[in-house]
Amino acid sequence: MTAAPICVKGKYGRVKMIFKVFRMKVSCAWLFAITKYGYPPSFENSLRAIKEMADLGFKFIEIEIVGEKQLLEFKERYREIKNICKDLDVKIINLCAIFPDIVSSDSYLKGKAIENFRESCNICRQLDCEMIQLDSFTPPLKFVGELPYKEAISFGRQFKVEVDPKFNWKAFWSNLVETFRVCSGISKEMGLRLCLEPRVGENIANTDAMLRLLDAVASENFGAVLDVGHLHAQKEIIPLSVEKLGSKIFYVHASDNDGRDNYHLPPGRGTVDWDALIIALNKHNYKGYIAIDIGGAGYTGNIDLDVIESKNFLENLLSKYGLLG
Repeated sequence: MTAAPICVKGKYGRVKMIFKVFRMKVSCAWLFAITKYGYPPSFENSLRAIKEMADLGFKFIEIEIVGEKQLLEFKERYREIKNICKDLDVKIINLCAIFPDIVSSDSYLKGKAIENFRESCNICRQLDCEMIQLDSFTPPLKFVGELPYKEAISFGRQFKVEVDPKFNWKAFWSNLVETFRVCSGISKEMGLRLCLEPRVGENIANTDAMLRLLDAVASENFGAVLDVGHLHAQKEIIPLSVEKLGSKIFYVHASDNDGRDNYHLPPGRGTVDWDALIIALNKHNYKGYIAIDIGGAGYTGNIDLDVIESKNFLENLLSKYGLLG
């Protein structure tokens, strides 16, 4: 199979099948920088990571802003990022804006986080980036012991929680939907697409939760990041996730694992069926970016070599189906 089949009626009413090819491009996710320089990387290390991604052969990358302090630094110094990308012929295709209070039930904290999101959208535009990403963050529960994502992605950990008797999921869900409606409106005004990835342990943790949020927000510029590693770790059938999300897939994060622990290994080292994933994406006319998203806290490999391995794996796979852009 090399392309998405389309049935059309030819002369005398005969049905014939043609194939339309939707090409995809391989990019590098910001987990590369986090793995090398910690969470979050300093601004100087962010610049260094961009150069290193370019040296590894990437033309398309993502970056990340974590918290208000880093946002202020990006506002003052974004031109340095723009210049280095221009010099290296690298394009930023996604900016992750990390402000956990954006899902807070405290109106003051939430309002401040939304303003930070708006400022991040401004930076996104200045960097000629057309997509901005949010997380749904962890539920407002009391974690006994370790916290999820304290150091970005962690592997093989168990978490214990206590639920406040006053906690009301329906009220919290309504607040969550309102947040993403507001943020979708802001990003749309600025000509940006907004995306969100379901992540293990967060408010939006799987495909069906993502679908529910997409339906509730009902905005054409709000879509999903298909994060293969996170979904596979929750034993989802990835091609079925593609079928469910369809055209609402705005972006793909590629990593592999054993379907049990949330490892972010190079594609091909776990049990993900990558051929089935690529065929499913092509069926739904996906022609965006597939970002190599390997590493994380506790990662012990050589990140440069593993990223090169991942890049070769994905590019060879896409070439196999005639889909490499």
